[in-house]
This record gives sequence, C-alpha cells and structure tokens, in this order.
Amino acid sequence: MKPQSMEEKISYRLFFMGFVGLVCTAVLCLFVFHKAFREQAWTSLEHQADLVSAGYEQLSSPDQLSVFVNGDLRITLIAADGSVVFESATDQQMENHLSRPEIQQAMREGVGRDCRDSQTMGYETYYYAMLLPGGDILRVAQDSETIWSIYDAALPAIILSCILMMGAAALIAGLLTRSLVQPILKMTDDLEHIQENVPYRELIPFAESIHSDRLLRENNEKMRQDFTANVSHELKTPLTSISGYAELIETGIAKPADVPEFGRKIHVEASRMIQLVNDILQLSHLDSVSETHAQPDMETVDLLDVAKDCVERQKLNAQRSFISLTYLGESAKVLGNRDQLDELCQNLCDNAIRYNRPGGKVQLITSCTRDGHCTLTVKDNGIGIPKDAQSSVFERFYRVDKSRSKATGGTGLGLAIAKHIARIHNARIKLESEVNVGTTITVVFETAH
Repeated sequence: MKPQSMEEKISYRLFFMGFVGLVCTAVLCLFVFHKAFREQAWTSLEHQADLVSAGYEQLSSPDQLSVFVNGDLRITLIAADGSVVFESATDQQMENHLSRPEIQQAMREGVGRDCRDSQTMGYETYYYAMLLPGGDILRVAQDSETIWSIYDAALPAIILSCILMMGAAALIAGLLTRSLVQPILKMTDDLEHIQENVPYRELIPFAESIHSDRLLRENNEKMRQDFTANVSHELKTPLTSISGYAELIETGIAKPADVPEFGRKIHVEASRMIQLVNDILQLSHLDSVSETHAQPDMETVDLLDVAKDCVERQKLNAQRSFISLTYLGESAKVLGNRDQLDELCQNLCDNAIRYNRPGGKVQLITSCTRDGHCTLTVKDNGIGIPKDAQSSVFERFYRVDKSRSKATGGTGLGLAIAKHIARIHNARIKLESEVNVGTTITVVFETAH
C-alpha cells in the first residue's frame, strides 16, 4: 500500500476541520435562530394579549372581541369552569378547555403559554393565555411556520452556500498545506547544510539529527575505507615475505643451509598474519556488539583475579623481553564479561611489555575508590608516548613507533580493542604518559552491586 503524503494528510485534516466547523456553525445557528424565533413569537403574543385585555374592559359583550381580530390572530375567552365564551375562529360549540396546558398554567400563575402542531402542514400554533380580573381567561393564538419549514424553503440556498464554503475550504486547505510543506521539502535540497535552512523551530532537532547522522555515516565510511586500506597494507607485507621465501625454496635458489631460516621467517610472518586476523575478527565482533547494543553475558568478576591470570599468561613473554611483570592491589569486583576483561587486560599488558626496554618493569594494579569505582591500572616505565600522539593511540592500526611494533609483532589493534571492551562495560580509560619515563593506563569501572 502506497503511503499517504504529508501534504495530502494535512490537507485532508484541514478540510475535515473546516467541514466540522461548518456543521457545528450550522447547528449553533439553528439553535440560536430557533430560540430567537420563539422568543419573538411569545413577545408578540404577549403584546397582543395586553392590548386585547385592555380593550376588553371597555366592551359590554364578549362577542365584541371580534373587533380585535387581525389577520391570523385568534382570540378565545374562556370562563373559570373551562367553557368557551368566545372563539374568533369558529361559531360552533367548543369543548371544555380546562385541560389545556396554557389554561391550567394561567389559572396557577396568571399567565400561561404552549406551542402545539397546527392542523396546517408545516405550521405550529403558539398559545398565550392570561387570567383576567373577573376570573375569565383570555387566550390569543397565532399560527407560524416551523423552523424546519423555514429551512426547507431556504434549503437550496443553504446547500449552495455549503458547497461554496467547502470548495473554498478545500482550496484554502490546499494552499495552506502547500505553504507549510514546501519549506520542508526545500530542506532536502542541501543536506550538507540542512541545519542552516530550517523553516520551523520544531524541526531544528530533526535537522540536527539528520546532519549528525550524515556526518556519522561519512565518518564511518571513511573509517571503513581507512580500515580496508590498512588491513590490505598490513597483510601485503607478510604475504610478500612469505611468497618470496617460498619461491626461493620452490625454485631451488635457496641453499639447503638457508631453508630452515627461510622456514622460520615464513612461520613468523604467518603467525603475525594469524594474530592480525584474530584481532580483526575480535574488533569486528566488538563493533557488532556496539552497533546492536547487545550485552554479553555479565557476571561478577574480580579484577584482581583478572590481573593475576594475565601475569601468568604473559610471564614467558615478559621474560623473553627481560621485563619484570608483577601484580598487586586489592579485590575489586565489577559486573562484566570475564573473557572480554581478560582480553582487555591482556592487550594493555602486551603493549606495556612491547613498548618497554630490557630491564623495564610492568605493574598491574587493582583498587576500589571511595566514590564507588573499581580500577585496573597497567603501569610501565618504557619509552612513553609523545603528547601529540596520546589522543590517537586508541585508533585502529595507529602505532607510535612503527619500527618497534613490527619488529615485535604488534598489529596496532590492541588499544582499539581495549577501548571497545571498556565502552561495552561503561568504563572509562585514562592515559598518562611521558616520553622516556613510562605510561600508565587506568580503566575505571562501576562497582558491582
């Protein structure tokens, strides 16, 4: 089903509002007109009754009331017992009128009135009765068109007016809708500066959201392109080496004595590629978790145990680099995923060893602060990080010392992975470093409750 456009929707609703307004106005006018019409009829009869009653006092006989009959005015004189003394509409004997509502009301209150359907189609008769000083009741009556018959006569004009008004409403609704929608459509002409062309205040958050989303997409696209280029570059170097050594062995150019060394280099380059692929897969998985906001299985994890296990796994690596690796601190329990926290600690510790000097030290420290946070700190006294590079070390494939990183087998993804894991755990990473003094990286977690 094709979705309805905003212009059509607004136009239809404005037209509907105009239609409802027209109906409500017509009903209100009908009610007000009918009420005013009745009040005018009663007022006229009341004046007529006052005139007839004043003249009746000067008459010697009830039959002389006929002189007051004018047009469709009907006069009736009723005795106290309900018998009709005089009736201007007929000479025939009339039935007792004591049961008539206006007569009963006049006897109780002095005046009475009632409105009943007339014998003539489309008319109704208004009756006004008043109690005379002698006890008789004078009643005047007059036929009048009903409000509906008046509207029936004016029905063609009413229908024509309604059609014209609804046509005007449709035209105005269309013009108004177009004037409202066109500025919004013009916003899409220049998406790069959409936030500068906002026609309505209510659309400012919408425009800013589109602009931010556009920048985010462009940045993500640039990151993907850079990532692809970096991966290609990182894979090309070891593959070239592997291909070259393998070709030397295959063609027999390599001396038998050199084959073991070439095999070792092929193994080193292949191991480096495997590590790079593993890091890329790990980073891709963490990206997927961040984008889908899917939370890994969480449990209470003691950072002291994480640090202890990390030292055990990295002990041999540290010994090969002649680095002293230790852990200390207190129990620091956080809510997290044990595998990811192990990966975070492993990457931070591996970097501290990789960018250190023979005889250097690496310490893993855990603690809990008074403000309810737990920390995992990796501290070294290695080569340090220059100030201008500290804001970039968590970017993918960024290396402070590229020659050292490649010589030690680094992929340039360790800190990027650590940053992603910290973000998934709602943790903050703080970096303090000074060239030739050392680096301290602290990850601040919320305490597990």
